[in-house]
Amino acid sequence: MAKVCVIGGSGFIGRHIAEELVRRDFSVLVPTRYRESAKRDLIHLPNVDVVEADVHDGATLERLFGGCDAVVNLVGILQGGKPASPYSDAFRRAHVALPTRIVGACRRAGVRRLVHMSGLHAGKDAPSEYLRSKADGEAAVLSVQNEIAVTIFRPSVVFGPEDQFLNVFAALQKRLPVVVLACPDAKFQPVYVEDVAAAFVRSLDADESFGRVYDLVGPKVYTLRELVRYAGELAGHPRPVVGLSDRMSYLQARMMEFVPGDLMSRDNYYSMQLPSTSDAALPFGIVPTPLEAIAPSYLGGVTRDARYSALRVAARRGTRGG
Repeated sequence: MAKVCVIGGSGFIGRHIAEELVRRDFSVLVPTRYRESAKRDLIHLPNVDVVEADVHDGATLERLFGGCDAVVNLVGILQGGKPASPYSDAFRRAHVALPTRIVGACRRAGVRRLVHMSGLHAGKDAPSEYLRSKADGEAAVLSVQNEIAVTIFRPSVVFGPEDQFLNVFAALQKRLPVVVLACPDAKFQPVYVEDVAAAFVRSLDADESFGRVYDLVGPKVYTLRELVRYAGELAGHPRPVVGLSDRMSYLQARMMEFVPGDLMSRDNYYSMQLPSTSDAALPFGIVPTPLEAIAPSYLGGVTRDARYSALRVAARRGTRGG
């Protein structure tokens, strides 16, 4: 049984990738800082070993990778703290230093397959620290493609049960009488978490993916305003959405940096200056799942039609070779 170490496997996307790996008869190792903080459904999955480890230590990574056939890196942060040229120390640690250590540990442990998660439109000249640091992380991974078979995925915003996107907007509308929204016209192309998981896992033995960078997006583009309204409607608490001008959006982002909860920052504002969209099709024949087929089943306003729609999607996934 092939063994895969999933760095960041205890997070939202990581748990779905672990489940997909188990379905495909892989053995899975998930290192985490605090084992007890991992979801019980992850800990109790068959052939999944959740261990406490500091993944930012190179020697620890080398020990973890021993006996592994592949490594998947999912670690990413959206808030970087105090900026420093060209980006904050927090972004550097998570998006650049960690991938560099992972590459080194793969070399020393003899791992020859690495799959890495980046961000849509990562680039050295991108407007945000997040995207610039993601680009440097990609460069670290691609630098060893002559020695290690590497694949990089760049998803748009990822939706699904327990996501930190639609669920946040739904929760806010349960508490607030009105939503004052920065960057209301920012564009997103949400991709379903299980489609992301399928792409990651199918790439492991897909030779055509070696050295490739793939965008992962859903079938439809939405403005942020449309997504916020949709989340409120599904949750049963629709609120008026007041979109801010560009200048006021920036000022709100700056003020939100002083509010607990990391809801928004100026760097998020800069990221949203680029549409989180792509013309790329999902790889490996994966059919993108519509937001409307899944979101109603977990945002609270579940109707009979919504449940049937979700069941149809699940049935389709089970019969398309996935």
